[in-house]
Amino acid sequence: MITHIVFFKLMDRSSRNIEKARDVLLSMSGKIPQLRHLEVGVDVLRSERSYDLALVTKFDSLEDLQAYQAHPVHVDVTKYIASVIESAVAVDYESEI
Repeated sequence: MITHIVFFKLMDRSSRNIEKARDVLLSMSGKIPQLRHLEVGVDVLRSERSYDLALVTKFDSLEDLQAYQAHPVHVDVTKYIASVIESAVAVDYESEI
C-alpha cells in the first residue's frame, strides 16, 4: 500500500477559506477508482509553524497513485488548491496497512 500525505498552508487562513479548501479536497471521495482512503484534517493548534490542512490518501500501488494524480477529478482539485495555497509539502511512502 502507498500512503500519500500532503500538508497545505493557505494564503488566506480564515476559517471560511480553510473549510472551502477542505470541502474541495473531500469532493474527490468516490470519484477516483484507485483512491482507497481519503481523509482531510484541519489543524486545531493554528500555531505559526502549523499547516492549515492535511490530506491523507492511500493506494494499492505506486501505479494507482500515478493514475490518481492524472485523473481529471484530481487535476481539477489541484487547480483550485494551487490558486489558494501559500505552500505545500508531501510525503509518499510504502506501508503494510
